[in-house]
Amino acid sequence: MIEYRILSCGEIEKELFKGFIRRQVVNDCWRKVNGEWVIKSDPFIDDWGDSDYELLVKCLKNTVKTGGFVMGAFCTGALKGFVSVESEIFGGNNEYMDLTSIHVSEDKRGLSIGKTLFAAAREFASSKGAKKLYISAHSAVESQAFYKKMGCVEAKEYSNAHVEKEPFDCQLECVL
Repeated sequence: MIEYRILSCGEIEKELFKGFIRRQVVNDCWRKVNGEWVIKSDPFIDDWGDSDYELLVKCLKNTVKTGGFVMGAFCTGALKGFVSVESEIFGGNNEYMDLTSIHVSEDKRGLSIGKTLFAAAREFASSKGAKKLYISAHSAVESQAFYKKMGCVEAKEYSNAHVEKEPFDCQLECVL
């Protein structure tokens, strides 16, 4: 059984992630070439080390402190998925809220945890007056398939800050 709950700033510590497996084996990624999206071979393993978890903890704590949303999915007490949405509404038409992270532990993928977390993020953003979620999303074919299933499409307006930080990410939006 999976338990979902909003996380408080106090419980977001590095220890929370001890049972979480970020590992993702990537073979193919989406890339924009001459204005067209194509699949390119780009094999690598995406995994997090100690410094990545330390930065994640700092970022998630900041999200909570600034009025954003962080929800976790737990299986037998261990964190196996999480999502975060920032509190600020942005964009030319003030319609976006930023879904800054959504991850499911490698050992629990395929169980609809991501789908449930994404739905909770949508509900939070909508309740705060946003019209769309903005996602700077991993370009792996599998990641993009998830976002497509969630109703995401290429963002009509790109966040320059996201593009500069992660130039290979796909910039997506999801109408709420």
